[in-house]
Amino acid sequence: MLSVLIPAYNYNVVPLVLELKQQADNLGIEYEILVQDDVSQKFTSENSHINTFENCHFSINKENLGRGRNINLLCSKSKYDYVLIMEADALPENEFYLKSYIELLSNSPSVIFGGVRYPDSLPAREKLLRWKYGIQRETKSLKQRLENNYNFVFTWNLLLKKEILLKFPFPEFIKDYGYEDLIFIENLRLNSVDVLHTENLLIHFNNENSIDFIEKSERAVKNLHALIQFQKIDPKNIRLAKAYLLLKKLYLTEIAKAFFQTAKNRITNNLTSENPNLYLLDFYKLGYYCTLKK
Repeated sequence: MLSVLIPAYNYNVVPLVLELKQQADNLGIEYEILVQDDVSQKFTSENSHINTFENCHFSINKENLGRGRNINLLCSKSKYDYVLIMEADALPENEFYLKSYIELLSNSPSVIFGGVRYPDSLPAREKLLRWKYGIQRETKSLKQRLENNYNFVFTWNLLLKKEILLKFPFPEFIKDYGYEDLIFIENLRLNSVDVLHTENLLIHFNNENSIDFIEKSERAVKNLHALIQFQKIDPKNIRLAKAYLLLKKLYLTEIAKAFFQTAKNRITNNLTSENPNLYLLDFYKLGYYCTLKK
Protein backbone atom coordinates (compact mmCIF):
# COMPACT_ATOMS: atom_id res chain seq x y z
CA MET A 1 0.00 0.00 0.00
CA LEU A 2 2.52 2.65 1.15
CA SER A 3 6.25 3.21 0.78
CA VAL A 4 7.71 5.95 2.97
CA LEU A 5 10.80 7.53 1.41
CA ILE A 6 13.20 9.41 3.69
CA PRO A 7 16.39 10.88 2.20
CA ALA A 8 18.84 11.44 5.05
CA TYR A 9 21.96 13.49 5.57
CA ASN A 10 23.70 14.02 8.92
CA TYR A 11 20.54 13.47 10.94
CA ASN A 12 19.29 10.83 13.36
CA VAL A 13 16.16 9.47 11.65
CA VAL A 14 15.37 6.76 14.21
CA PRO A 15 12.72 8.75 16.18
CA LEU A 16 10.82 9.55 12.96
CA VAL A 17 11.00 5.95 11.74
CA LEU A 18 9.76 4.59 15.08
CA GLU A 19 6.82 7.02 15.11
CA LEU A 20 5.81 6.15 11.55
CA LYS A 21 6.26 2.43 12.18
CA GLN A 22 4.03 2.53 15.25
CA GLN A 23 1.32 4.41 13.37
CA ALA A 24 1.50 2.02 10.40
CA ASP A 25 1.43 -1.06 12.65
CA ASN A 26 -1.61 0.30 14.49
CA LEU A 27 -3.39 0.72 11.15
CA GLY A 28 -2.52 -2.82 10.07
CA ILE A 29 -1.54 -1.70 6.56
CA GLU A 30 1.11 -3.03 4.20
CA TYR A 31 4.01 -0.63 4.29
CA GLU A 32 7.75 -0.13 4.09
CA ILE A 33 9.96 2.67 5.39
CA LEU A 34 13.07 3.29 3.28
CA VAL A 35 15.81 5.56 4.60
CA GLN A 36 18.72 6.35 2.29
CA ASP A 37 21.74 8.22 3.58
CA ASP A 38 23.57 10.48 1.12
CA VAL A 39 27.13 9.83 2.41
CA SER A 40 26.82 11.48 5.83
CA GLN A 41 29.57 11.99 8.34
CA LYS A 42 27.22 11.74 11.33
CA PHE A 43 24.58 9.37 12.75
CA THR A 44 25.22 6.46 10.36
CA SER A 45 25.76 4.14 13.31
CA GLU A 46 22.52 5.22 15.00
CA ASN A 47 20.55 5.00 11.75
CA SER A 48 21.89 1.53 10.97
CA HIS A 49 19.63 0.22 13.75
CA ILE A 50 16.69 0.93 11.44
CA ASN A 51 17.57 -2.34 9.67
CA THR A 52 16.54 -4.21 12.83
CA PHE A 53 12.96 -2.88 12.60
CA GLU A 54 10.40 -4.92 10.68
CA ASN A 55 9.42 -3.39 7.29
CA CYS A 56 12.19 -0.79 7.59
CA HIS A 57 15.43 -0.47 5.66
CA PHE A 58 18.45 1.81 5.92
CA SER A 59 21.11 2.12 3.23
CA ILE A 60 24.02 4.43 2.40
CA ASN A 61 24.71 5.72 -1.09
CA LYS A 62 28.09 4.95 -2.63
CA GLU A 63 28.41 8.58 -3.70
CA ASN A 64 26.69 11.84 -2.88
CA LEU A 65 23.64 12.13 -5.14
CA GLY A 66 21.92 15.24 -3.87
CA ARG A 67 18.37 15.28 -2.56
CA GLY A 68 16.50 14.95 -5.87
CA ARG A 69 18.47 12.02 -7.22
CA ASN A 70 18.36 10.39 -3.81
CA ILE A 71 14.53 10.52 -3.81
CA ASN A 72 14.39 9.19 -7.38
CA LEU A 73 16.56 6.23 -6.37
CA LEU A 74 14.42 5.57 -3.31
CA CYS A 75 11.33 5.58 -5.52
CA SER A 76 12.89 3.05 -7.89
CA LYS A 77 13.53 0.74 -4.91
CA SER A 78 10.03 1.07 -3.45
CA LYS A 79 7.45 -1.67 -3.94
CA TYR A 80 4.05 -0.09 -3.23
CA ASP A 81 1.74 2.03 -5.39
CA TYR A 82 1.89 5.13 -3.20
CA VAL A 83 5.04 6.84 -1.93
CA LEU A 84 5.26 9.36 0.90
CA ILE A 85 8.25 11.71 0.72
CA MET A 86 9.39 12.78 4.18
CA GLU A 87 12.05 15.06 5.60
CA ALA A 88 14.47 13.51 8.07
CA ASP A 89 14.25 16.39 10.56
CA ALA A 90 10.45 16.40 10.85
CA LEU A 91 7.84 14.64 12.98
CA PRO A 92 4.07 14.19 12.54
CA GLU A 93 1.98 16.70 14.46
CA ASN A 94 -0.22 13.94 15.87
CA GLU A 95 -0.68 10.17 16.17
CA PHE A 96 -3.26 10.07 13.35
CA TYR A 97 -0.90 11.36 10.66
CA LEU A 98 -0.76 8.19 8.52
CA LYS A 99 -4.42 7.38 9.21
CA SER A 100 -5.44 10.77 7.77
CA TYR A 101 -3.54 10.07 4.57
CA ILE A 102 -4.77 6.49 4.19
CA GLU A 103 -8.39 7.64 4.46
CA LEU A 104 -7.85 9.94 1.47
CA LEU A 105 -6.53 7.17 -0.79
CA SER A 106 -9.96 5.67 -1.44
CA ASN A 107 -10.50 8.36 -4.10
CA SER A 108 -7.16 7.53 -5.81
CA PRO A 109 -5.65 11.04 -5.68
CA SER A 110 -2.51 11.64 -7.75
CA VAL A 111 -0.70 13.92 -5.29
CA ILE A 112 -1.51 15.05 -1.74
CA PHE A 113 0.33 17.76 0.18
CA GLY A 114 -0.24 17.95 3.93
CA GLY A 115 1.53 21.18 4.87
CA VAL A 116 4.13 22.06 7.48
CA ARG A 117 4.55 24.07 10.62
CA TYR A 118 7.50 25.03 12.77
CA PRO A 119 7.88 24.72 16.54
CA ASP A 120 6.27 27.55 18.50
CA SER A 121 9.16 27.97 20.92
CA LEU A 122 12.00 30.33 20.03
CA PRO A 123 15.27 28.58 19.18
CA ALA A 124 18.67 29.79 20.31
CA ARG A 125 19.79 33.12 18.84
CA GLU A 126 22.22 31.49 16.41
CA LYS A 127 19.32 29.52 14.86
CA LEU A 128 16.69 32.26 14.68
CA LEU A 129 17.10 33.10 10.99
CA ARG A 130 16.17 29.65 9.66
CA TRP A 131 13.27 29.34 12.12
CA LYS A 132 11.89 32.76 11.19
CA TYR A 133 12.30 32.03 7.48
CA GLY A 134 10.40 28.77 7.87
CA ILE A 135 7.50 30.39 9.71
CA GLN A 136 7.15 33.41 7.40
CA ARG A 137 8.10 31.98 4.01
CA GLU A 138 7.47 28.22 4.08
CA THR A 139 4.39 27.88 6.27
CA LYS A 140 1.27 28.32 4.14
CA SER A 141 -2.25 27.86 5.45
CA LEU A 142 -4.66 25.41 3.86
CA LYS A 143 -6.67 28.38 2.56
CA GLN A 144 -3.59 29.83 0.83
CA ARG A 145 -2.76 26.48 -0.74
CA LEU A 146 -6.33 25.86 -1.91
CA GLU A 147 -6.28 29.17 -3.78
CA ASN A 148 -3.50 27.76 -5.95
CA ASN A 149 -2.87 24.02 -6.11
CA TYR A 150 0.83 24.61 -6.79
CA ASN A 151 1.31 27.17 -4.02
CA PHE A 152 3.80 25.21 -1.95
CA VAL A 153 7.53 25.64 -1.82
CA PHE A 154 8.99 22.24 -1.03
CA THR A 155 8.35 18.60 -1.78
CA TRP A 156 8.13 16.70 1.44
CA ASN A 157 5.08 15.69 3.39
CA LEU A 158 4.06 14.81 -0.14
CA LEU A 159 2.08 11.64 -0.83
CA LEU A 160 1.79 10.64 -4.46
CA LYS A 161 1.25 7.74 -6.77
CA LYS A 162 4.53 6.04 -7.53
CA GLU A 163 3.75 6.17 -11.23
CA ILE A 164 3.60 9.99 -11.04
CA LEU A 165 7.07 10.23 -9.52
CA LEU A 166 8.45 7.75 -12.06
CA LYS A 167 6.92 9.76 -14.90
CA PHE A 168 7.93 13.16 -13.51
CA PRO A 169 11.07 12.52 -11.45
CA PHE A 170 13.11 15.15 -9.67
CA PRO A 171 15.53 16.84 -12.09
CA GLU A 172 18.79 14.91 -12.04
CA PHE A 173 20.74 17.64 -13.84
CA ILE A 174 20.78 19.60 -10.56
CA LYS A 175 23.98 18.68 -8.78
CA ASP A 176 24.02 21.32 -6.03
CA TYR A 177 21.57 22.68 -3.48
CA GLY A 178 18.43 24.50 -4.52
CA TYR A 179 15.50 24.68 -6.95
CA GLU A 180 14.86 20.98 -7.59
CA ASP A 181 11.56 21.37 -5.70
CA LEU A 182 10.50 24.34 -7.81
CA ILE A 183 11.24 22.51 -11.07
CA PHE A 184 9.39 19.41 -9.86
CA ILE A 185 6.29 21.39 -8.82
CA GLU A 186 6.33 23.37 -12.07
CA ASN A 187 6.50 20.10 -13.99
CA LEU A 188 3.37 18.90 -12.20
CA ARG A 189 1.61 22.13 -13.13
CA LEU A 190 2.66 22.04 -16.77
CA ASN A 191 1.39 18.48 -17.05
CA SER A 192 -1.89 19.24 -15.25
CA VAL A 193 -1.21 16.80 -12.41
CA ASP A 194 -3.75 17.76 -9.76
CA VAL A 195 -2.56 18.33 -6.19
CA LEU A 196 -4.98 17.70 -3.33
CA HIS A 197 -4.27 19.86 -0.29
CA THR A 198 -5.10 18.84 3.24
CA GLU A 199 -4.19 19.85 6.79
CA ASN A 200 -2.02 16.91 7.85
CA LEU A 201 1.00 18.69 9.19
CA LEU A 202 4.58 17.75 9.79
CA ILE A 203 6.55 19.80 12.31
CA HIS A 204 9.91 20.82 10.87
CA PHE A 205 12.64 20.74 13.49
CA ASN A 206 15.28 22.37 11.31
CA ASN A 207 18.36 22.89 13.46
CA GLU A 208 20.43 24.95 11.04
CA ASN A 209 22.37 27.89 12.39
CA SER A 210 22.17 31.28 10.71
CA ILE A 211 25.67 31.31 9.21
CA ASP A 212 25.12 27.91 7.60
CA PHE A 213 21.75 29.05 6.27
CA ILE A 214 23.30 32.16 4.72
CA GLU A 215 26.01 30.05 3.09
CA LYS A 216 23.39 27.60 1.83
CA SER A 217 21.41 30.52 0.42
CA GLU A 218 24.51 31.60 -1.51
CA ARG A 219 24.84 28.09 -2.92
CA ALA A 220 21.20 28.17 -4.00
CA VAL A 221 21.66 31.53 -5.72
CA LYS A 222 24.78 30.27 -7.50
CA ASN A 223 22.85 27.19 -8.58
CA LEU A 224 20.00 29.35 -9.86
CA HIS A 225 22.46 31.41 -11.88
CA ALA A 226 23.85 28.25 -13.50
CA LEU A 227 20.38 26.82 -14.20
CA ILE A 228 19.31 30.02 -15.94
CA GLN A 229 22.55 30.14 -17.93
CA PHE A 230 21.92 26.61 -19.18
CA GLN A 231 18.24 27.41 -19.84
CA LYS A 232 16.94 24.89 -17.33
CA ILE A 233 14.79 27.53 -15.59
CA ASP A 234 12.87 30.45 -17.04
CA PRO A 235 14.01 33.53 -15.05
CA LYS A 236 10.54 35.02 -15.42
CA ASN A 237 9.24 32.28 -13.08
CA ILE A 238 11.68 33.10 -10.26
CA ARG A 239 11.14 36.12 -8.00
CA LEU A 240 14.89 36.68 -7.47
CA ALA A 241 15.67 36.52 -11.18
CA LYS A 242 12.74 38.82 -12.00
CA ALA A 243 14.04 41.37 -9.49
CA TYR A 244 17.44 41.25 -11.19
CA LEU A 245 15.84 41.74 -14.62
CA LEU A 246 14.03 44.81 -13.28
CA LEU A 247 17.28 46.25 -11.94
CA LYS A 248 18.92 45.54 -15.28
CA LYS A 249 16.13 47.31 -17.13
CA LEU A 250 16.63 50.36 -14.89
CA TYR A 251 20.45 50.18 -15.23
CA LEU A 252 20.80 49.65 -11.48
CA THR A 253 22.61 46.31 -11.29
CA GLU A 254 26.06 47.83 -10.73
CA ILE A 255 24.71 50.12 -8.01
CA ALA A 256 23.01 47.17 -6.27
CA LYS A 257 26.19 45.13 -6.58
CA ALA A 258 28.36 47.90 -5.12
CA PHE A 259 25.92 48.52 -2.27
CA PHE A 260 25.78 44.82 -1.46
CA GLN A 261 29.57 44.51 -1.36
CA THR A 262 29.80 47.57 0.91
CA ALA A 263 26.99 46.55 3.25
CA LYS A 264 27.47 42.76 3.24
CA ASN A 265 29.02 42.57 6.71
CA ARG A 266 26.36 44.80 8.26
CA ILE A 267 23.61 42.75 6.63
CA THR A 268 25.19 39.55 7.92
CA ASN A 269 25.33 41.07 11.42
CA ASN A 270 21.59 41.66 11.26
CA LEU A 271 20.83 38.19 9.88
CA THR A 272 22.74 36.58 12.73
CA SER A 273 21.17 38.84 15.37
CA GLU A 274 18.22 38.17 17.67
CA ASN A 275 15.92 39.99 15.24
CA PRO A 276 16.89 39.02 11.68
CA ASN A 277 15.15 40.93 8.89
CA LEU A 278 14.06 38.66 6.04
CA TYR A 279 13.91 41.58 3.60
CA LEU A 280 17.63 42.03 4.20
CA LEU A 281 18.05 38.35 3.39
CA ASP A 282 16.18 38.99 0.14
CA PHE A 283 18.52 41.85 -0.70
CA TYR A 284 21.53 39.73 0.27
CA LYS A 285 20.47 37.12 -2.29
CA LEU A 286 19.80 39.76 -4.94
CA GLY A 287 23.11 41.50 -4.32
CA TYR A 288 24.97 38.21 -4.43
CA TYR A 289 23.19 37.31 -7.67
CA CYS A 290 24.35 40.64 -9.15
CA THR A 291 27.96 39.74 -8.34
CA LEU A 292 27.60 36.52 -10.36
CA LYS A 293 26.39 38.26 -13.50
CA LYS A 294 28.94 39.44 -16.04
